[in-house]
Amino acid sequence: MPVQGVNKEKMSPMTLKEAYVQKLVKVRTENDRWSLISLSNNSGKNVELKFVDTLRRQFEFSVDSFHIILDSLLLFTECSENPMSENFHPTVTGESVYGDFEEAMEHLRNKVIATRNPEEIRGGGLLKYCNLLVRGFKPKSEADIKTLQRYMCSRYFIDFPDIGEQQRKLESYLQNHFVGMEHKRYDCLMTLHKVVNESTVCLMGHERRQTLNLIAMFAARVLSEQRMFPAVHNVACYYQPAHYIQDVNFNSYYYAPLQPMVPCNHSYQTWLPCN
Repeated sequence: MPVQGVNKEKMSPMTLKEAYVQKLVKVRTENDRWSLISLSNNSGKNVELKFVDTLRRQFEFSVDSFHIILDSLLLFTECSENPMSENFHPTVTGESVYGDFEEAMEHLRNKVIATRNPEEIRGGGLLKYCNLLVRGFKPKSEADIKTLQRYMCSRYFIDFPDIGEQQRKLESYLQNHFVGMEHKRYDCLMTLHKVVNESTVCLMGHERRQTLNLIAMFAARVLSEQRMFPAVHNVACYYQPAHYIQDVNFNSYYYAPLQPMVPCNHSYQTWLPCN
């Protein structure tokens, strides 16, 4: 709601959109027709409203597959002449579009990562997967997750093929999904770096290195914001491809502070005379 004292009559639809609408998405394809509005306040909390006509893939992982069916509630006034009361009201049901409601609920209680056909998910569910990992969720099957990671990466790079799109997606995801958990951003980025490094099979070598460098740049920025080392403009980030190193504690990125340039008061002749 607008702050007390604000003249609501002078607030145009465009003003409201700029103040509260964080994201607008509209998808219209042969199989999917839906739109989404993401509303946010000045503290970063957001609510997403999704309006669905048809949607082939309605979940990413089992833990986000729960739907509350409100049809009976919305149609109540059309079907009943009596007002709604504590003892007279429609039944609202819940379901899991993952399939088995009890299994999905068990995954939610025990922090289990389970999905199927991630190639059907926009972005492959890759960023959500890394987010779940840093929040303490564990894959349902360690053997199957390696295959699923490859599908996640492949779909991610299909939907975000160039480095500019990847940068915008990462910026948006970090901003929207870590409110109150900013300290988790670095862990999520390094987890993403590890998954992309191990499971990407659809990129050429220079494209893969470009993406890894982008993720490392974001990680360096996050460290700088958390004041874990000096400002990023005083830090050099080096990539050392060393696939033969098996030590899991080895980080192929390392940081070195740059020495400030010392002003020089001496002048030197930069052109030689032509005789």
